[in-house]
Amino acid sequence: MVTPSMQLIGEALAEVASISVDDALALVDGGDAVFVDVRERAEHTAGAIAGAVAAPRGFLEFVADPTSPMHSPALSSGKRLVIYCASGGRSALATKTLQDMGYADVANLTGGFQAWTEAGGPTE
Repeated sequence: MVTPSMQLIGEALAEVASISVDDALALVDGGDAVFVDVRERAEHTAGAIAGAVAAPRGFLEFVADPTSPMHSPALSSGKRLVIYCASGGRSALATKTLQDMGYADVANLTGGFQAWTEAGGPTE
């Protein structure tokens, strides 16, 4: 039997930390967080959170793995990682993946990029 994607997202959300847009906005100016965009490149035409690291979901494990040539050092900065996608589903799965890889301070942005733009968060 195939497990429905919404069930997988629900299970991930039960195991990972989530962060509200308001709380995430408070992290922007402090420099204590790295925003990680797991959307596909084509979705970036809508913009991105200012300063976010692009790590498309299909490459996330390679971008996060310090032994991979695709590794982004920003993910190993020791700062809190705030993971987002368009609306929060893929980022929940991505947050769970990073947690499973050993990243301790990761959080899923509730509502994703859509909620961020609706709240007036800085984009580029």
